[in-house]
Parts: sequence; structure tokens; C-alpha cells
Amino acid sequence: MDRDFLIDLFSDFGPVTIRRMFSGFGISADGINFALALRSGLYFRADEATIAQFEAEGSTPFQYQTRAKTVTVNSYWQLPARLFDDSEELSVWARAALAAAQRAALRKRPKPRKAAKKTVTRKAVSNKMAAGKNPASKKPKSKAPKKRAS
Repeated sequence: MDRDFLIDLFSDFGPVTIRRMFSGFGISADGINFALALRSGLYFRADEATIAQFEAEGSTPFQYQTRAKTVTVNSYWQLPARLFDDSEELSVWARAALAAAQRAALRKRPKPRKAAKKTVTRKAVSNKMAAGKNPASKKPKSKAPKKRAS
């Protein structure tokens, strides 16, 4: 699949952004990636709300081989071949895939980070020990205000 073919394929859906990714293209709308066009086919984003649709069509999730095993990516499912000839229905499936990608993006929002505690590394302690300073014998500073001489 080349870029021009994909642009034509998604013409009923609306404008899409197509970027090189892996051995093919990543397809996005509104800044959210919802499809992958790879050598092995076209894959749409899926979730618990849409996987049953793919299963009913006999589709399978995206898979790839590593040296040790086959990895299955259940969040992308192969688009049924019949949809390549029906651009109107393909746009319905693409909207569902975009909605699944948007739901996944909402679930993936980063949590606010807590302030990091200052830690003393072993190297810092050993450097102080080598300099003749024992970090364990250090007395904590008093937070009481100093008395002024009058």
C-alpha cells in the first residue's frame, strides 16, 4: 500500500495524516493514531467495544515475530478485505477505530509526578568517608532561631 492509495481509501472518512512507521505507515486523524498500514495488511485500533465486530468478520489481531516468540497486539485488528471495495462502510469502521484510539488515550493520561526525595548515593558517602568526614556523625542543625547579642 502506498501513500496515494491510502489517501484515496480514506477519502470518505475525511482528512488523515500518513507517516512512515515500521515497515509501512501510521494513519492518524486529529493527532491520534488509529490505523497501521503494513506489508501484512491494514490494521485498525480496537478495544472491548469494537473487537467483537472484527471477530464476527473473521479478522485477527496484529502479530509479529521476534527471535523467541510471536507477539500478538490485541489493540490493532486486521481490516476485513471486503471493506477495501466499500469506502462508505470503511469510513464507519475508521470512525469506530478513531473512537477506540481516543478512549485509549484518555485511559493513558499521565498521572502527576510526586516531588522526588533527595537521596544520598553510596558514591557520595564513600567520597565523604575518604575525605575523613563521617556522614553518620553529623549532628542535625537546629531550626531554632539564633539569639542575638545585645
